[in-house]
Amino acid sequence: MWRSIPNECCTRRRKRLNLRIPFTLTLEDKDPMKNLRSAATAALVIMLFSAALAQKSAQHLLGADDLKKVVPSEFFFRGQKAPTQLRNSAGFQTADGKVAFAALVDVSGYSTSVQQKYQGMFVTEIKLNIGGSDLAPGAYGFGFTDKFVVMNIASDDVLTVPYQADADLKRPVPLNITEDGAGYRLFAGRKWVAIKPK
Repeated sequence: MWRSIPNECCTRRRKRLNLRIPFTLTLEDKDPMKNLRSAATAALVIMLFSAALAQKSAQHLLGADDLKKVVPSEFFFRGQKAPTQLRNSAGFQTADGKVAFAALVDVSGYSTSVQQKYQGMFVTEIKLNIGGSDLAPGAYGFGFTDKFVVMNIASDDVLTVPYQADADLKRPVPLNITEDGAGYRLFAGRKWVAIKPK
């Protein structure tokens, strides 16, 4: 709150204005309007800095640099490890800093029966609701077959839900996650399932 400045304050001496922030702004009293502008600018900078910090901790999609930090170069599934495809990975982070991400995997070394339903890896640090079914935190394999299937690392099904198809999607990519209100959509081409953090 601003108070009126007494006339004797309008001298050339400097006064300190404590704004309850981690620094003190020193203003020269000779031009009260300039002081007001300086204080307003400082307040604006503090508000923008606070907003940037708040956004960083808010739920958001992972960027390319974030994905490089979390996606492993190989993923163990059904008795062997296979290279992951960082270029075909996507994920998100919750407000409390926990992540969920998916990446396609090179499945060429697996048997035909495994290749039919295993397309990628899915890791989550939080409980998720996928297509109406709950998935506990963990590391999984997944695939889009006649349904969306999530498997434990032994290739046993732990979640099976129907998927949707977006015929109007302009540029389908092998794997992507997009925001969808309070949740997300995991896409493989035009096929997608809804994902909501719990």
